[in-house]
Amino acid sequence: MEAQRSVSLRLNRRGDDVLNAFLSPSGRMSPDYPMKIIWKKGFIRLFFVVGILWMLLILTVLLFHVWSCQSSITFFSAIYNKDSKVIVMLDTMGLLPKPQHRCAIPVLDDPDAVTIPKSRTPDKIVENLLYISDESVKDNSIPFSGGFVKNNSVPLFGGYQTWTQRDNSFKLNSTMKVHCGFIHNGGAEMEPKDVNYVEKCRFVVASGIFDGYDTPHQPSNISPRSQKLFCFLMVVDEKSFNFIKKNLTVRYDSDGGKWVGIWRLIVLHYPPYDEPRRNGKVPKILTHRLFPQAQYSIWIDGKMELIVDPLLMLERYLWRGKHTFAIARHKHHQSIYEEADAIKRRKRYARPLIDIQIKIYRYEGMEPWSPSKRTISDVPEGAVIIREHTALNNLFSCLWFNEVNLFTPRDQLSFGYALYRLGDSFKLFMFPNCEYNSIFLLHNHTREHSSKVEWVKDLKEFKKNSTGLIETRGGFGLFTYPVNVTSVDLPPVTRTSQAG
Repeated sequence: MEAQRSVSLRLNRRGDDVLNAFLSPSGRMSPDYPMKIIWKKGFIRLFFVVGILWMLLILTVLLFHVWSCQSSITFFSAIYNKDSKVIVMLDTMGLLPKPQHRCAIPVLDDPDAVTIPKSRTPDKIVENLLYISDESVKDNSIPFSGGFVKNNSVPLFGGYQTWTQRDNSFKLNSTMKVHCGFIHNGGAEMEPKDVNYVEKCRFVVASGIFDGYDTPHQPSNISPRSQKLFCFLMVVDEKSFNFIKKNLTVRYDSDGGKWVGIWRLIVLHYPPYDEPRRNGKVPKILTHRLFPQAQYSIWIDGKMELIVDPLLMLERYLWRGKHTFAIARHKHHQSIYEEADAIKRRKRYARPLIDIQIKIYRYEGMEPWSPSKRTISDVPEGAVIIREHTALNNLFSCLWFNEVNLFTPRDQLSFGYALYRLGDSFKLFMFPNCEYNSIFLLHNHTREHSSKVEWVKDLKEFKKNSTGLIETRGGFGLFTYPVNVTSVDLPPVTRTSQAG
């Protein structure tokens, strides 16, 4: 009882103290007391109102950016592309919600309503692009640290590009002549009947299967107009063609052309490289060389099923924004150094060779991606590429392929480097990754890739020629680079995603 009485007395005293603070010396309520209460309540209300308005403003801005990204109105799409670095910075700070895996593509409703441009985009920077197609080879051996790698296939498909030629190929002129694969007798030869067929193709949907990893998947939602307008060309090697014949029905037309559904099978004889991954880059990157009459092309990897009308894709990704080259940004990575780290962790190619390639790029001035760069990413999702075959785009494809020929077939690394070397002259549209995932349905490979090179952990393993690890027709730039890049320090990499 005494304890309760003591607590009660203390509480009463505190209440009296609070009350006395607002009483005048005469014992009456202070006249300032109501004003103090009003000011206190007003400040709290003002604080909450300002906070709510600030959050609504941020939400409105974010919703506007999301809407402008998906808007079919060119003006608002341009605003989104222009200000997308702000979104990237907010995303880096963790202030944006996680992006959707799939989102609606703002395509037109009716392919018949699409207006095809009457003229091609004029070539202003590079007006005349020529290709080196024949080379006289003095020596059929490639220098290799600690010895020589004998090359029994002369000439090479990618040619014998010198380091001076490589450097000069990035210096833009109105007329240029560059290496671009297809050196005479270097491999990747089409049958005459297929050469004649593709000469009529102005609009192309291209895909490719090598080493029997996949079977063709029939596109869906293709309009009658697109079926008439586009050539659907599936590039395969002989091994894949034989695999397809055993598992699917191949139809032959009166000219001997081979068909699986809507796909015309284009068989490439004499694979130019030892490794299937590198062979697959020929039709993917050098589409303009395989199909020289094409004005527009859409590339989609062989394991994918196209589910969007290709004419609607050209309207959305090229014509609407007056672009000539479109590719999706990578879901997880923006820097090639992040991508290289992921490739090594996931054992997608020989780790020491990946290190050499990115150390060369670092030595040549390639900086990690940052919001200050002109592109929203240096790393694309390369499984879907939409392009108009302008001279500058064709040059970019050649330069991109030359890096794949010289170094590793991990083309997402060399894409960012070629982009860096061409600078502001080459412009492209990197569209949202969630749209990229809405373009196709993904199917599993029939089997896993089986290249021995992917599992190499130490450069010493390459010196054992009996292991068959050394490619005899590609990747020689890794071993012949004129500067020792062993001591080059790579920028630190922070893993931004568990999935990446």
